[in-house]
Amino acid sequence: MVRRPASPDDLPRSVPLFPLTGALLLPFSHRPLNIFEPRYIELVDAALRGDRLIGLIQPEDTSEESPRGRTPLESIGCLGRLTHFEESGESRYFIILEGVTRFRLVHELTVMTPYRQGVISAEGFEHDFTRDYGEDAVDRIRFVKMMRDYAEYASIELNWDEIERTGTADLVNFCCMVSPYGPAEKQQLLEAPTLEARAETLIALTEYEIARGGSGQAPLN
Repeated sequence: MVRRPASPDDLPRSVPLFPLTGALLLPFSHRPLNIFEPRYIELVDAALRGDRLIGLIQPEDTSEESPRGRTPLESIGCLGRLTHFEESGESRYFIILEGVTRFRLVHELTVMTPYRQGVISAEGFEHDFTRDYGEDAVDRIRFVKMMRDYAEYASIELNWDEIERTGTADLVNFCCMVSPYGPAEKQQLLEAPTLEARAETLIALTEYEIARGGSGQAPLN
């Protein structure tokens, strides 16, 4: 079993890139993905043969879910570790990526593989390797109130006992990943410099959506 990287020093110089619009991954969070395009089947196969690391990153042009060619990519993505996979039918995978750390895309490589590859750096994201880093600065009471307000607004049932048992960092990151906002907002949440800033950004987005809905305008989602 390939172990999870514990610091920037454990990361490879380059990783396969998976450009995907609107797909947010954050450290220690989990994102399921259905893989069916041949180029990404090859990417998963290569990851399984190697260190199981995949760089999830958004394209700048979000009009396509996963554009072909070397269309420009955002400068910051999140490195995921492939922790689970299933072959679901012929030439299909169901995988789960566990967030390791955000990264900066230094430059893209010229390669012969059907999937893209890039040189990455985790400089500036060292704290992503500590699961609960920054929790003490988050106003958890305010954050949970936002969750209650949104659950009532959107008529969503939440497991409050489970929420109470969940650490603040995991709670903030999970809520950001499942939030109904668009690619630009997801990138904003990814690039938030601290856990507190990420929580406050999500609170602001949610309060704005609820206010729009309460004024008779259509909700953002």
